[in-house]
Amino acid sequence: QVQLVESGGGLVQAGGSLRLSCAASGRTFSSYAMGWFRQAPGKERDFVAAISWSGTSTYYADSVKGRFTISRDNAKNTVYLQMNSLKPEDTAVYYCAAHRNLLTQSTRMTALDSWGQGTQVTVSS
Repeated sequence: QVQLVESGGGLVQAGGSLRLSCAASGRTFSSYAMGWFRQAPGKERDFVAAISWSGTSTYYADSVKGRFTISRDNAKNTVYLQMNSLKPEDTAVYYCAAHRNLLTQSTRMTALDSWGQGTQVTVSS
């Protein structure tokens, strides 16, 4: 399994941008599909975006389409989430996850192979 560490969270005003990073350990990063999830206080963890192992396929939740972009750099063992036009409702702890198989919005979270510890994103109005 890969070990995952997120970074890049913080406090930003509505309309602003942040870029989250998720660094993975291990030589097999490029064989994993990667995803971003988020959990707001008192709510369930939700899918945000996912990217295939090669980076050629991406998937997004409807709530972030057109505002967020997921990407990866396999040479750096890192996956990114560029978040633009942030809204207060984007406030949550953001987690990255790794999966050996196809990862989409339909993938059960309990099936994912590894999770990071999370990074807080707070969007003020």
